[in-house]
Amino acid sequence: MTILTLGLNHNSAPVSIRERLAFPAERLQASLRELVRLPDVEEAAILSTCNRTEVYCETESANQEAIIDWIAHEHRLQREEFRPYLYAHTDAATIRHMFRVACGLDSLILGEPQILGQMKTAFQTATDAGTLGKTLGKLFQHTFSAAKKVRTDTAIGSSPVSVAFAAVRLAQRIFDDLKDQTAILIGAGETIELTARHLYEQGIGEMIIANRTFDRAHSLAAQFNGFAISLSELPKHLPKADIVVSSTASPLPILGKGGVESAIKARKHKPMFMVDLAVPRDIEPEVEQLADVYLYTVDDLRNTIEEGMRSRQEAAKQAEEIIDTEVDHFLAWLRAQGATDTIRDFRFNAEKLRDEVLANALRALNNGKSPEHALNLLANTLTNKLIHIPSAQLKQASIDERHDLIAAARELFQLKDSN
Repeated sequence: MTILTLGLNHNSAPVSIRERLAFPAERLQASLRELVRLPDVEEAAILSTCNRTEVYCETESANQEAIIDWIAHEHRLQREEFRPYLYAHTDAATIRHMFRVACGLDSLILGEPQILGQMKTAFQTATDAGTLGKTLGKLFQHTFSAAKKVRTDTAIGSSPVSVAFAAVRLAQRIFDDLKDQTAILIGAGETIELTARHLYEQGIGEMIIANRTFDRAHSLAAQFNGFAISLSELPKHLPKADIVVSSTASPLPILGKGGVESAIKARKHKPMFMVDLAVPRDIEPEVEQLADVYLYTVDDLRNTIEEGMRSRQEAAKQAEEIIDTEVDHFLAWLRAQGATDTIRDFRFNAEKLRDEVLANALRALNNGKSPEHALNLLANTLTNKLIHIPSAQLKQASIDERHDLIAAARELFQLKDSN
C-alpha cells in the first residue's frame, strides 16, 4: 500500500488555476465517495482552501494517473490545464507534508493557525463520508498531535507577521483585557476581516464595523457577533470606541482631527487607540497631536512585523526538528502494521492449542485423575505442541543451510548462546 498526496497550492499554481480545482463544501462528501470507487483507492480525504487543494489517498500502488483523470473529470477540465501545477508525495514524504501543512510551515503566512482548523474539517468530512480507514484516520490524528506539539513547544504562532495581527497585539499591550473594550473597524476588505477575526479570537467586548456599503459591513459583522453601521453613522458611534482600526481604499481621510477631538471630549478623555492601515491614510496625521489618542500607521507596525517574522522563522527551525521525530514515530507505527496479521494468526493458533490441551486436562480430572496428573499433562502437552512446528522448521532450515532463519529465530525468541 502507498500513502499518496496529489495537490497544488499558492506556491505551485496561480489563483486562476487554484480556484478551478477547488471542491465546493456542499459536494465534497459525494466527491470523496466517487474517489474511493476507483479500483486502486482504498481511503481518501480532500483538503480544499483558497490557497490549496490536496487529495490524500491510500492506494494499492503509487500510480497517480487514475486520480489525475478523476480530478479532471470532477472539474470538467483537460489534464493539460492543471497537470503542470501538481505536486505529488508518497509515504514518508506525504506524512512529512501533512505535518508541515498542519503546523503552518507550508502556508502563505508562516505559522498561520487557520490551516489546522481546515485540516480538521477535511478529516471530519471524510469521516462523515465513510472514506477514511485505519491508515489515513491514524495519520490525521497523528498530524493533529504533531501540530499541537509544535504550537505548544515553539513560538511559531505567537509573533505578529501581518499588520492585522500586529495591530491587535498592540491593542492587547495598551488594554490588558479586551473583553471590556469596544472596537470600531472601518472598511470591509481582507485586512479588516483578518483584524476582526483576531479581535474576536481574543475576546473583544463589542465590535462595530463601518463601511460605505452597509450590506458588506453587515455580512462581515455577522461572522463575529458584531453589528454594522454605514460611514455616515460613524461620528455618532466613534465616542464608544476604545480601539479604531481603519483600512479602506478612500482617496481622502475618513476621520479628521475635529471629529476625533469631539469623540475624545465625549469620552471624557478616556484614551483611544487608533491604527491606520490604509495607504493613502484614512486618519488625518494631525490626529496624533491630540492628547489621549494613540495613533499608529503601517510604518509604525513594520518593525513589529519584521521582528515577528524573524521569531517565527527561528521557531520554524524548531518545528522541523519536532516534525522529524513525529514522522519517525508514525513510520514506526506503519511498519508495525505489517506484522499485525502474523501476530493475530500466531496468537489464534496458540489459543487454539491451549483450549485443546485444557480440555484434555479437564477430562482427566473428571475421569478421576489427580490434580497433579492433570497439571503435568497440561504443561507437558502444551509445551510439546507449541514447540513442535518451530523445532521442525529449524531442523529443516539447518538441512537447507538457512543460517539466516536460524539466526532470526535466536533473535526472535531471545535465545542466549549456551556456550
